[in-house]
Amino acid sequence: MTGRTWRVGVAGLGNVGSGVIGFLADRPDFAPAGGRAVVTGVSARSRSRPRPVDISGLPWFDDPVALAASPEIDVFVELVGGSDGPAKAAVEAALRAGKPVVTANKALIAEHGAELAALAEEMRVPLLFEAAVMGGTPAVKMLREALVGDEVRSVAGILNGTCNYILTEMQTTGRAFADVLAEAQRLGYAEADPTMDVGGFDAAHKITILAALAFGCAPNYPAAEIEGIDQVDLLDINLAKDLGYRVKLIASADRTDDGVLVRVHPSLVPLDHPLALTGGALNALFIEGARIGRIFVQGPGAGSGPTAAAVAADIADVMTGAVRPVFQKPAGALKPYTPVDPARNLGRAYLRFLVRDEPGVIAAVSETLAEAGVSIESFLQKPVQDAGGVPIVLTTHSVAESVLTSAIDRIAGLPAVIERPRLLRIARI
Repeated sequence: MTGRTWRVGVAGLGNVGSGVIGFLADRPDFAPAGGRAVVTGVSARSRSRPRPVDISGLPWFDDPVALAASPEIDVFVELVGGSDGPAKAAVEAALRAGKPVVTANKALIAEHGAELAALAEEMRVPLLFEAAVMGGTPAVKMLREALVGDEVRSVAGILNGTCNYILTEMQTTGRAFADVLAEAQRLGYAEADPTMDVGGFDAAHKITILAALAFGCAPNYPAAEIEGIDQVDLLDINLAKDLGYRVKLIASADRTDDGVLVRVHPSLVPLDHPLALTGGALNALFIEGARIGRIFVQGPGAGSGPTAAAVAADIADVMTGAVRPVFQKPAGALKPYTPVDPARNLGRAYLRFLVRDEPGVIAAVSETLAEAGVSIESFLQKPVQDAGGVPIVLTTHSVAESVLTSAIDRIAGLPAVIERPRLLRIARI
């Protein structure tokens, strides 16, 4: 449809929504297939809020659901956010009206992706969400389009720029988590309520989506194992560096014979590994396939420009008339994956014990680990000023997490152990 003008409705006028409006105003004929895309309706919580783009000449809708169903738009762009409420209602209204939907809403897709995919395929319209994961870095398109000829075995990487910025600053400046978080909030890298980011939930939404695309299954967010960075201590960051590692928030999804394991954890990564070298607010991802081997992509995971570019790319796909399943399989064939019991998962670990400086402490810790069946790989004892005790750090050989947690419980009860031992996983990448 070379000469067609596509009328776009945009709900949500924050940084990304403003970026989309500015992009389409500057380049309405950007799509390679020809035609034009112009904004013909907008909706947001506040009409009078200052914005970097002029919306005074655009039709205003107080209700995003009314915008989604309006006969004056052909494509609905949802940038409201949130897994339920107005965002979900508006997307459903657009799909039921037979309108293609483009969204950057990772929570919506991670928690309701299967049912929305079924509705989109029933109405024979696209539901696209490239901007929901890694901003302008095309992780979604790689898995949904470029890698359909392979069998993806795993995806793993850094999917939250806020956490990556905080951990990078803690390591490079020696400041504690609370100090760096406050700075990230002042700079706009973290929200006033940072729970979604630092709690690991944002990364969990994203890896849930990537797992569904990679393995051809329904998104299963409740099955994800989630741990954030809010309990990461500067002491552990420094001791991990002494052992040759950096601490990163790693989101991963692995296909195994027993099912799929989806998890988000602060993890140790070797200092020379590409993920360890991914600093600041950048995102990065490894994809491993049976035929292609390993692919590595890195780029900005957020921001007005990159995310708006991803939204525009999805609008361009709509304009080409391309039709494919929302995930890798038709909605009727999507099944929730079988979660792997984390307790049975094998992996290496970092353990840090804070103990009193007494004779026999190291022997007691070592004996308890040996009795539990935990094999020590490396060991470090390093006096640290103002640590409140003597830190003992070790890394283990591969061990079942159930065995490891049982050993930690026993060690926590030793008289010379001051606080519960700290466990960090060593990433398998």
